[in-house]
Amino acid sequence: MLMQLEPEIDVLFVDDNSPDGTQEVIKRFQEEYTGRIHLISRASKSGLGSAYVAGFKFALESDYTYICEMDADFSHDPGDLPLLIEEARTQPPALIIGSRYHNGISIVNWPLSRLILSYSANVYARIITGLPVFDTTAGFKCFHRKVLEAIPLERIKSNGYAFQIEMHYRAWKAGFNLKEVSIIFREREEGESKMSKNIIFEAVWMVWALKLRSLINRL
Repeated sequence: MLMQLEPEIDVLFVDDNSPDGTQEVIKRFQEEYTGRIHLISRASKSGLGSAYVAGFKFALESDYTYICEMDADFSHDPGDLPLLIEEARTQPPALIIGSRYHNGISIVNWPLSRLILSYSANVYARIITGLPVFDTTAGFKCFHRKVLEAIPLERIKSNGYAFQIEMHYRAWKAGFNLKEVSIIFREREEGESKMSKNIIFEAVWMVWALKLRSLINRL
């Protein structure tokens, strides 16, 4: 991925003290791509959601206009980043979503049980929240900075699927357009899934919490 780094793209890694030498590898690439690869090193596992929030705050403080998020296990193809960014540039300030379900189902090498769980979770979240997107749990997207500036990042405590749903919901309720772009999602090449019963439970109740907070103007 880094050997083909696009001229206009900088990369930020948020690492929660991984024991596999991740930070050492990143630091070697930082020497090659001076000023273009950044690392936030955190002392302990603090959750996916807080890692994304830390990354978003870094990007806003660094004056980036287009801010993308993606998994680092090659489930998301780095080659799709220019597609999302270019789409964001053609829109008023918006959130562009790399969608697995926008044009049918575009997922490779997932077991049927995982696919059913993911698809059902998206239907459930869409029905409860009213989100006008098919992939409410997508983790590959591009924000215009004005979208992130309108979201109270300090209020976000969710992780996993719930985090993705919450970011989409808050952007939508803040009045920004959510546009899906079809991408191919592949089963991870590195690492293990962090899916757990707690993550599923959080997503189940979070959609109701978001809906209620919106109704009472406490979002």
